Amino acid sequence: MTIDHRREIDAPPQPEAERNSLSGSSALRRLYEIWTVSAKLGLTSFGGPIAHLGYFHEEYVKKRKWLDEKDYAELVALCQFLPGPASSQVGIGIGLRRGGLAGAAAAWLGFTLPSAAVMVLFALALNGLDVSDAGWLHGLKLTAVAVVAQAVWSMGRKLAAGPSRAAIAVFAAGLTLLLPGASGQVTAIAAAALAGLWLYRRHDADIAVPQVAPAPQPPLRRKAALLSLALFFALLLLLPLFAAQSSGAGGTALRLFDSFFRAGSLVFGGGHVVLPLLQSEVVPSGLVGQSDFLAGYGFVQAMPGPLFTFASYLGAVMNGLPGAIIATLAIFLPAFLLIIGVLPFWIWLCRNAKIQSALHGVNAAVVGILLAALYDPIWTSSVLSAGDFMLALLLFAMLAWWKLPPWTTVLSGGAGGMLLSLVTG
Repeated sequence: MTIDHRREIDAPPQPEAERNSLSGSSALRRLYEIWTVSAKLGLTSFGGPIAHLGYFHEEYVKKRKWLDEKDYAELVALCQFLPGPASSQVGIGIGLRRGGLAGAAAAWLGFTLPSAAVMVLFALALNGLDVSDAGWLHGLKLTAVAVVAQAVWSMGRKLAAGPSRAAIAVFAAGLTLLLPGASGQVTAIAAAALAGLWLYRRHDADIAVPQVAPAPQPPLRRKAALLSLALFFALLLLLPLFAAQSSGAGGTALRLFDSFFRAGSLVFGGGHVVLPLLQSEVVPSGLVGQSDFLAGYGFVQAMPGPLFTFASYLGAVMNGLPGAIIATLAIFLPAFLLIIGVLPFWIWLCRNAKIQSALHGVNAAVVGILLAALYDPIWTSSVLSAGDFMLALLLFAMLAWWKLPPWTTVLSGGAGGMLLSLVTG
């Protein structure tokens, strides 16, 4: 922090004309540049959150030099520390550094809009069509099996390695299955955080607290950051109360906003983990059918950009274009509030031993929650025969062993499902 302040003090004052120019046409040009660069990434960034970070590094660090290697690495570390879509938060953070709050919004919109628009069109195309017995739809459901299985496999090797973290993951999976819905997931995360505080209080060498330099500071005051955090927690706590007491069309919109805001607030571990949270919000209540839910989740794997645009699809299924807009804004809003609120305090969070210990437990629980979702509802509603199992296994091999692009898996799943329907009659 002191280094940043010294730079600010030593910097020569800007002439009045230059400041006015920067706040006028130059600022608009900068926002347009941020939007166009992020939109290009939104159209071309296939492969999920880890691949997105590679695309961002190539574009923002190597090509445009908007930040250096060290700043980028620290920003990525912060975004993986927070709940929410890590790659989207990195983009928001870069936009924030480049153009303030308006730059953060431009970066998010450019990266998110392409995938969200296609997901909404897919939902509207399915509306009113009886596709429950379509072979390609069943193939997309089996694609979801392969995608989530690959995510459990990959995340488990990193976040649930070792006997104690594996035990936390198994416990979280069992608790989530025994207590269906958001309550079981939140309870599992809270219990895992307490277990992490106790188990990892000594910080063995393999989980030692990293000594990281201060993250790049955004052009915001700490008061703005604290206000952002206060708004995040206020919405998280008060939205369920207001939604429960509301009625009519406004009440429906508020309940929709509450469900997706809560899902976006509680996702640790990447886009795939949003699946069980959203499933518990929209499927048991009948807002979205199980087949439609899994079809959309399979289809979003073929999209560039963030996996969280699955919310755009669900909102469109529930309430057309207005529902899609509400769901999209609600699920990404926590990412905005958290990155804006936490970035100035990153150095303290990074070196706080208790927070690090709790997060090791939470990360292991995330693997267990996703494992529970793999069994129910994904496996139980999709794998109904030996042919289904073989196709799901083939799709898993394409992702996990042969490292083929996700869009090829989606196309293969749809084609395989149609072939299975012809063979089985």
